Amino acid sequence: LAPQGPSMDASKKVDLKIIIIGALGVGKTSLLHQYVHKTFYEDYRTTLGASILTKVLAVDNSPLKLQIWDTGGQERFRSMVSTFYKGSDGCMLAFDVTDRESFEALDNWRDDFLEKVIPREQDFPMVVLGNKIDLSDRQVPEETASAWCKEKDIPYFEVSAKNNINVAEAFETLAKQALSRYKGILESYLTDSIKLTPYDKPKKSCC
Repeated sequence: LAPQGPSMDASKKVDLKIIIIGALGVGKTSLLHQYVHKTFYEDYRTTLGASILTKVLAVDNSPLKLQIWDTGGQERFRSMVSTFYKGSDGCMLAFDVTDRESFEALDNWRDDFLEKVIPREQDFPMVVLGNKIDLSDRQVPEETASAWCKEKDIPYFEVSAKNNINVAEAFETLAKQALSRYKGILESYLTDSIKLTPYDKPKKSCC
């Protein structure tokens, strides 16, 4: 095998699907637009179902194309949104630090997501974003959110879509996790393929 240098993946762009979920009004669309377009999106129309934005970046010398799915947070869309979970490589859970209920809903969003991911993985690539830290009427202390995330071993980011605080860092942390998982799956798949011998192949039947 030829030595694999830093440019080993230069020609292989990896496509990863990232989904952002959370309660209605926590700023999922604003976070996504801030990350992809570097603009604060202050249009309060509810996302119906899902919309998709893409972002190309490099992580550990690997070119990545993130396909980021922005989902509706309304309860009546919950069953529809869960159909978008399939094939996800990473999940971003968002809540609003000025809305206690949106934080308390994280358990349900996380459980719903993990139930739909096949196979279920407790250590599935995931980050939590506490949005709107630029506002003064905070209801969820940073310590409370951090403790919830620490218990579940999920990275936590205090972010502001409006002031562009920690938004890129959160997305890039999730992208690294997702890429690492993707490479792990690929390696185990290749290893299993190499283990196959002619004797492992099913014998052809003549009739």
